[in-house]
Amino acid sequence: MRYWLVMPAAGSGSRFGTDGPKQYAPLQGRAVIEWALAPFLADPRCGHIVVALARDDAGWAQVAARLHAAGASTLTAVGGGAQRSQSVRLALAALDGRAGPDDWVLVHDAARPCLDAHDLERLLGRLGTHPVGGLLAIPVADTLKRAQGGETVDRSGLWRALTPQMFRYGRLCAALDQAHAAGRFPSDEAQALEWTGEHPALIEGAATNLKITTGEDLVLAAAVLAARRSQARGGSS
Repeated sequence: MRYWLVMPAAGSGSRFGTDGPKQYAPLQGRAVIEWALAPFLADPRCGHIVVALARDDAGWAQVAARLHAAGASTLTAVGGGAQRSQSVRLALAALDGRAGPDDWVLVHDAARPCLDAHDLERLLGRLGTHPVGGLLAIPVADTLKRAQGGETVDRSGLWRALTPQMFRYGRLCAALDQAHAAGRFPSDEAQALEWTGEHPALIEGAATNLKITTGEDLVLAAAVLAARRSQARGGSS
């Protein structure tokens, strides 16, 4: 199968606690966004990648130069929007003329550097014939408390959304256009489809597919990547 990839990377990362956006933070010899892109750059099924950047982005040029020097030819960048969903829609517009209405599009966070190859395979395999599409997610394991009143919230049936999220190009464009026309900005692509009455599938992924939000997350991501590198060396010896 062939698919296209969209990566929103226009966020400022205000909670990260450094001067620069979190997607450019150094991580195991690369920038976070380079790790996030790596599984797709290595996958021949990925037809093209569009990254949506902040208008004042100052970090992408250096990253792009390294990626192109390494042979990444299926990669372009566009200006993003104020909201995540706007950035995704602008990136989707850049695929107009390449992607057909029924083609699959994956959307992956620039701040998720630890996507496991097995999770990507599971997502593609499980959703390849699905009528709507879906997303990687993990069941909520912790006990949940409500901030006001401190009541315990029933966690049964609750899942935590991850990325990539995978939908048909035409339906995702239409769902985002409908939401924006109504002045609504979904927090992820699945929500945009839900607002049209669809029911995206949840495909269980790994908890190591973490999103970099704080400096502590960066430490955890480094540990995950180092452990995978060690396992790969052990498996090849």
